[in-house]
Amino acid sequence: MSAQKPLLDQRATLVLLLGVLTGVAAGVLTALGGAGAADAVLAGGAGFAGGVVLFQQIVG
Repeated sequence: MSAQKPLLDQRATLVLLLGVLTGVAAGVLTALGGAGAADAVLAGGAGFAGGVVLFQQIVG
């Protein structure tokens, strides 16, 4: 049985993980600030996108 190639390499996994953590933090902080659920989801999505771009430049 041969070893399978991983779906994502370690760098991509780290960048996406940090992006998800940034997005979750942005969404939670927005919700705790009194904004509605839709605003929190939009803030989380923007945080994820910005985090991925930032951490891609830092890590790579």
